[in-house]
Amino acid sequence: MKVVFLDRMTLGDDFEMKLPFEAEFVCYDFTAPQEVAERIKDAGVIFVNKVKLREEDLSAAKNLKVICEAATGYDNIDIAYCKKRGIGVCNVPGYSTNSVAQITVAMVMSLLNHLPEYADYVAGGAYTKSGFPNCVTPVFHEMEGMTWGIVGYGAIGKKVADIARACGCNILAYKRTPEEGVSCVSLEELLERSDIVSVHLPLSAETTQLIDKEKIALMKPNAIFINVARGAVVDEAALCDALINKKIAAIGVDVYSKEPFAADSPYNAIKDRSNVCLTPHMAWGSLESRMRCFAAMLSNMQAFFDGKIQNRVEL
Repeated sequence: MKVVFLDRMTLGDDFEMKLPFEAEFVCYDFTAPQEVAERIKDAGVIFVNKVKLREEDLSAAKNLKVICEAATGYDNIDIAYCKKRGIGVCNVPGYSTNSVAQITVAMVMSLLNHLPEYADYVAGGAYTKSGFPNCVTPVFHEMEGMTWGIVGYGAIGKKVADIARACGCNILAYKRTPEEGVSCVSLEELLERSDIVSVHLPLSAETTQLIDKEKIALMKPNAIFINVARGAVVDEAALCDALINKKIAAIGVDVYSKEPFAADSPYNAIKDRSNVCLTPHMAWGSLESRMRCFAAMLSNMQAFFDGKIQNRVEL
């Protein structure tokens, strides 16, 4: 059997990737759209993270049995076609919870406390030249008593809430099915009341552009907005306009509707601002998280061939 990993470098090259059984294992650092069909035509198993697997590509893979997604989200795979063809599709839920929550809180802390600006003040020599023992501008505030709104209260959202509570924040949550132990409110109320908003939703037809221009306008002018979910959940142009026009205070973004974002992206107009933290879709990617992801992919593949139902998303 042939196992093909179409974009191995999305998981990095700093740990060893080995299969649990004898098979031909072909790894490509990345695969361009026009290369997909040729590279998977003999594959029995596909490992994939970001590369899109469309019907016209998958139809060439006559031996394909299962696709193992190196992520929780699987919107890059034509699930309807896989179901029609009887191709198994497995994802990896929960592997990046700690990593994404950690980066979410780190973004908030950095933006709230202006740490890059204070560090630059020292590194650039201004502190030494000032002759003054301390500097407390730009102004920063304590998190104690702030309201943190969490859009999408799954595993990651709950982990963020735990950390935010430890910092003294009050938590609001937006989720389809309210649950006990957290104050669940409408999205509109959450945006209106929150000092910090972080987004942790999967991308779907229902969540695409969920946070649009009208909803962004509901936020406080002192609000910090963080998106570590999917870029298309937010109207990116409206978000950047709100920041430019001081309708919100700061943004941290790790995900984009097109990755990497192009020269015409609205983020180019704000990427150098001190109240902006843009990162290259790395929040999920601690070493521990990536190793857990690959181990789970191997487990999913083994379970499939053992006839077990494990993390199947096409059923």
